[in-house]
Amino acid sequence: MDKNEIVHIIDDDTDVRQSLSFLLRTAGLAVREHESASLFLEVLAEAREGCIITDVRMPGIDGIELQRRLSAEGNNLPVIVMTGHGDIALAVEAMKAGAVDFIEKPFDDEVMIAAVKAALARRAGDRERDALSAEIGKRLKLLSERERQVMRGLVAGKPNKIIAYDLSISPRTVEIYRANVMTKMQADSLSALVRMALLDGGLE
Repeated sequence: MDKNEIVHIIDDDTDVRQSLSFLLRTAGLAVREHESASLFLEVLAEAREGCIITDVRMPGIDGIELQRRLSAEGNNLPVIVMTGHGDIALAVEAMKAGAVDFIEKPFDDEVMIAAVKAALARRAGDRERDALSAEIGKRLKLLSERERQVMRGLVAGKPNKIIAYDLSISPRTVEIYRANVMTKMQADSLSALVRMALLDGGLE
């Protein structure tokens, strides 16, 4: 686990916070407790890695409003919402607002630990995709405008002859540009090139 990953527990019930904190710490997870969403939002700038567990019903800012504010701040930490019995409608609303999971109280310890680990794994995957997208963006900037045009044709599934016709150049010239594109993008196959284009979306 990344040492910077912290599970933020937000609940106005002290007993729930402490028992959940104990459970997660025994599972080897770093935890920070917050007794309200307002107090958590005060330290939001420090919360860039990890995930959030929040009760859906809290005085002041509830779990759903918290998600809306996180979204407005551009904070995409995965959120797990805890709901009481009969709060399924609220749980569905929370999922629509962006929660990655909801767990009903009283919850099974193993279910909660599994949900937190899944949220952390999802966050790690997001970081990897962001890093890869940034790297692909750098490679795209190395392409000339003509090379970008050829790449668009390749990604669209067009054969060299059609690309050549569209750009009013010879098929042999397209082959040269294609080789340059593959080298600069560090793509070892056409499928790899297509995946890069789909991930970055920067060819439009």
